[in-house]
Amino acid sequence: MQNPETFLDLPLEEVIGDRFGRYSKYIIQDRALPDARDGLKPVQRRILYAMYEDRNTHDKNFRKAAKTVGTVIGNYHPHGDTSVYDAMVRLSQDWKVRNVLVQMHGNNGSIDGDPPAAMRYTEARLSSIASELLRDIDKETVDFIPNFDDTITEPVVLPAKFPNLLVNGSTGISAGYATDIPPHNLSEVIDAVIMKIDKPAARVEDVMKVLKGPDFPTGGIIQGVDGIKKAYETGKGKIVVRGKTAIENLRGNRQQIVIDEIPYDVNKSNMVKKIDELRIDRKVEGIAEVRDETDRSGLRIVIELKKDANSKGILHYLYKNTDLQVVYHLNMVAIQDKTPKLLSLPQILDAYIAHQKEVVTRQTTYDLTKARERSHIVEGLIKAISILDELIATIRASKNKQDAKRRIIDKYDFSEQQAEAIVMLQLYRLTNTDVSALRQEADELKKRINELEAILGSEKKLYQKIKKELRQIKKTYSDKRRTAIENQIEELMINIDVTVASEDVLVSITKEGYVKRTSLRSYAASNGEDLAMKDDDHLVRLIELNTTDKVLLFTNKGKYLCIPVHELPDIRWKDIGQHISNIAAIEKDEFIIQCIPVRQFKDENYLLFFTKEGMIKRSELKLYDAQRYSKTLIAINLKEDDELVNVFHTTGHSDVFIASNKGYGLWFHESEVSVVGQRARGVKAIQLKENEYAVNGQVFDDLAEPSLVVMTQRGACKRMRLSEFTMSSRAKRGSMMLRELKNKPHRITGFFILNDNETVCFQTKADEIHSVTPIKLPASDRYSNGSFIIDSDNHGEVFNVWKKAAYEKAFEQSTE
Repeated sequence: MQNPETFLDLPLEEVIGDRFGRYSKYIIQDRALPDARDGLKPVQRRILYAMYEDRNTHDKNFRKAAKTVGTVIGNYHPHGDTSVYDAMVRLSQDWKVRNVLVQMHGNNGSIDGDPPAAMRYTEARLSSIASELLRDIDKETVDFIPNFDDTITEPVVLPAKFPNLLVNGSTGISAGYATDIPPHNLSEVIDAVIMKIDKPAARVEDVMKVLKGPDFPTGGIIQGVDGIKKAYETGKGKIVVRGKTAIENLRGNRQQIVIDEIPYDVNKSNMVKKIDELRIDRKVEGIAEVRDETDRSGLRIVIELKKDANSKGILHYLYKNTDLQVVYHLNMVAIQDKTPKLLSLPQILDAYIAHQKEVVTRQTTYDLTKARERSHIVEGLIKAISILDELIATIRASKNKQDAKRRIIDKYDFSEQQAEAIVMLQLYRLTNTDVSALRQEADELKKRINELEAILGSEKKLYQKIKKELRQIKKTYSDKRRTAIENQIEELMINIDVTVASEDVLVSITKEGYVKRTSLRSYAASNGEDLAMKDDDHLVRLIELNTTDKVLLFTNKGKYLCIPVHELPDIRWKDIGQHISNIAAIEKDEFIIQCIPVRQFKDENYLLFFTKEGMIKRSELKLYDAQRYSKTLIAINLKEDDELVNVFHTTGHSDVFIASNKGYGLWFHESEVSVVGQRARGVKAIQLKENEYAVNGQVFDDLAEPSLVVMTQRGACKRMRLSEFTMSSRAKRGSMMLRELKNKPHRITGFFILNDNETVCFQTKADEIHSVTPIKLPASDRYSNGSFIIDSDNHGEVFNVWKKAAYEKAFEQSTE
């Protein structure tokens, strides 16, 4: 039985917090994030070092990848072989890294996301430029630490003779940190490092004169210099990356879009599939065929278009809705001083320069030590040859090597190292030629020692050496920039005809919120009869529109939806529409009061709002053009008890008439209502008294002689001519429209301005629905109460009045 004292009684949260803290520290420092100095994660560094140690370099033959993976796992990285092999493969993928660090024979994956062949089939070796990361590692340039089982040592960081963090970039996710550093052009990065050495106070805009921006291995186009600058200044930012495309003309007035470069880190196969799905689902009109013609000569995707298709519009749609254009988020996090830090471009350059300063100092110190040791030996050999006969006699008289060394040291004042070199000297070296060679070597060593001492004694000379090495790497490995950079982000304008097949349809909207679009054929087949509708519901509007149009739906709560007609559910005439709640959430007591069709959101066009509390608001129509229709938006700001009663589309030259329940009507011109913003409440339209409210507002233009029709709660309907009223101004009391009775006074429940044979429907409290055609009624003066249509004592009082929606064409071809 175990001793109970060996167990600790600790709170669970403390234990989990401690363990997770350790785990987080490990994956941040030793797994997912690159080092700011050499730009490598631990597994990448171990792969490169293992290949270097095994002499698996660019000037030797390729070797099985499995052998390298085994070495890495056995010596440095005790993790799964898949993680090591995947990291190794990524270093060889020329569409992922700008300058590959591992060369691979065999299938190393593809830009289509195909997996690489198993490691037993592939062969690999270090690339030439990878050797520059490891150059001089054997000159004590970096610190070494014991490996996981203390059998051998491994480097903490590589000497990194070029700024790999910026050149090849990095991506990774750890606990609480993520990094996304894009690849850059080697030549530009080296120029930036040299500029920063020469001008340590150089700002981002100075550095960007030589380092233009990221340079992706897949090419493409970056848009938005401001985004690059912000990311370089703060370490965080975003840029727009799009593929490189061309529009080519074909025979028969047809065109095709050719893509020969795609954005970085985009799966080509998925992108082509998505474009083809848009064609199949008819999300975009005008694409005839999508082909991937990529072969060994290069990437090529062809999108063949139909005759007279809008090629630029289709291309813009593809930019917006596929990975042909993506937003790349820069998040330049790296490990500096064992801590994850968000680094700006100057900080990354400074970290690399500080690393090189240390590496070159240690390299120079090592070379100086070796040169001094060799110089000391050469001096001893020269002295030995000058007293050769005595030396030979002394050695011959000695018992053994150790005795000979001791005698030489005692008799001729040589050092231990010199004595060792003398006794190991080969006979052929005892020639006159060799003496002159030794003297020449001594002179060269002296010169070399002076140079190395000068470098260590002068920071300026140290930096000169760093710059010389960088320029040599630039000369050897630089290539042209692949990614083009454009100053501005292009605004993607997509004409609706690109995405929607133009078709005339019939749109029906009911008060309770049932909407649909119906083909004209379905409507004609049923002779316009039998529209499916719920009891107590009625049509708000029935309009012939085009699928490229939009409708604005307004509710009594002052909210609205802007819905493209082609997004409305396509339902047969005889079937009930789809409820608006399937498109956007609405409240229980919310209903549709108006539908306004829009073809274009033109300037000098307005929306006029009337509310129950007698307010009026005029706003520009273009403010209501919303791209998002899955949520109701605010059309007008209402007080708590107020309601929206009507909305009209005007051109700014209309007359306005508003009526109250107590029989007052006010006529004024729209220009008296100043234009305000979308969320404004508006201004007073009519002066109301206690328990009085606005029943409805109406808008009319130069009509010959419009009829004003009121319906009262007692079932009376009255038609008046506009000439009975005098035009006034906003916020007045208005004119009487009914004769006031002491007993059972009439109260207006419905008010409309009508023409021709339009019908008014009304509902009573006995749930009866009646209709009347007001044009058949005689015109009355302002002081009468009209004609009774029903007896409210028998049929119930009228509480709901609406104008019967007739079939209408919203836009005549001649006017649009």
